[in-house]
Amino acid sequence: MFSKKKKPLSEYSSWELIGYRFRKNKLAMLGVFMFVLIVAVTIIAPFFIPYEEVISQDVRNRLQSPSREHIFGTDELGRDMFARILYGGRISLLCGIAIIVIAFIFGAIIGGVSGFIGGKVDTVLMRIVDALMAVPPALLAMAIITAMGNGVFNLVIALAIAQIPRFARTVRSSVLTLRNMEYVEAAKCYGSSSMRTIIKHILPNGIGPIVVSATLTLGAVILSISSMGYLGLGVASPTPEWGTIISENKINIRYYPYLGLIPGLCIMFSVMAVNFIGDGLRDAFDPKSKN
Repeated sequence: MFSKKKKPLSEYSSWELIGYRFRKNKLAMLGVFMFVLIVAVTIIAPFFIPYEEVISQDVRNRLQSPSREHIFGTDELGRDMFARILYGGRISLLCGIAIIVIAFIFGAIIGGVSGFIGGKVDTVLMRIVDALMAVPPALLAMAIITAMGNGVFNLVIALAIAQIPRFARTVRSSVLTLRNMEYVEAAKCYGSSSMRTIIKHILPNGIGPIVVSATLTLGAVILSISSMGYLGLGVASPTPEWGTIISENKINIRYYPYLGLIPGLCIMFSVMAVNFIGDGLRDAFDPKSKN
């Protein structure tokens, strides 16, 4: 068997070079492995742990330390912490991804239209974005949740709205850089509409900074979801979520540290994995930025 001859780097396309640089980053690949593993475990949790174990209470087995029967121990109501951690990750991680997707879509539309059309449209849209950015994202999300009420859906909407201005600004800067390029002018000459030109020609060529921003923002969003849950503004008990789990057990954490340590470690490793991926993508898209 003849091994396939490796193509020299000089023949790589720009996207192949980005992929090559990303794969060479050991921390980035570690982040990918960690994040995929955590997401996969939380997604397949219902296949081997029924939801009844998450909410069923057994006061006789309350506050048991980690053991063979209860891997992560039990809380003050006797609920299995391992089941609650897995199901809580489904909210913390999957909601975080949903928030980024929603914020990216609306931010891309606002930033793309604003940067491409310019003029009064740009002025009006950017002043609205500036007004939203004047309020810290956490406080803006808290105000929206307070007005809309608790719940997973309201939490996703609130945090997505809080992140839209960031994506709008990032997309606008990319559009302003690329809107006068030759291929954009050629698309206009062929009668391409503004929205089609933005989606088909500008965004694909300016996607690098946007992807990096989305990845790094995901870590902050996961922390925000947990923070909202801890403050009682996110997912309401008994529905598990990592921040909510810590909040439910904060009274007993001093005497039973595992109640706060285990969900805290889950948050830490998830955010750390996402940040590793974000740093790897930043270095892959712009190797000159690497110190």
